[in-house]
Amino acid sequence: MVTAVGRHPARRKQPARPRFDSPQQEVFLNLWRTYDRLRALEDELFGRYELTAQQYNALRLLRAVHPAKMPTLHLASRLISRAPDITRLLDKLADRGLVERHRPADNRRVVNVGITAGGISLLDEIAAEVRACHKRQVGHLTTGEMKSLVDLLRKARRPHEPFDAHWGVEVSP
Repeated sequence: MVTAVGRHPARRKQPARPRFDSPQQEVFLNLWRTYDRLRALEDELFGRYELTAQQYNALRLLRAVHPAKMPTLHLASRLISRAPDITRLLDKLADRGLVERHRPADNRRVVNVGITAGGISLLDEIAAEVRACHKRQVGHLTTGEMKSLVDLLRKARRPHEPFDAHWGVEVSP
């Protein structure tokens, strides 16, 4: 039916559906989407070197304690994201000569892992590209915005971290 002025009769406007079920869902989904977009840049970079972001992170942590070695389980606890199969991750790095493992004679249950000269060389080779990637990811933020974001992310994670977690703190040899 068309009215005398050529318009359709007034339709009842449906109330707008909220885009999110709760503010918490909005925050979580925004974190997830941000992670997905930023991770794609890293995946492209590390893929050129046949590395995963987790393998890169393991190498970075091992370089921080070099020349010392680190117990495998300690390394796993310090990774940015959980590594359910740290052995497999380290197997791939060891196969490429980037890490070496050692079992102490006094405790054969412990496996210590260290970075090799090849691992350090690879990290040195990709360092500038990693810095450029991080600049592409968040370089548009001001220093103050980055500090605020880091503070908020730490606050959001705090109740979900183990009590003794020191993630983000440099490892001393």
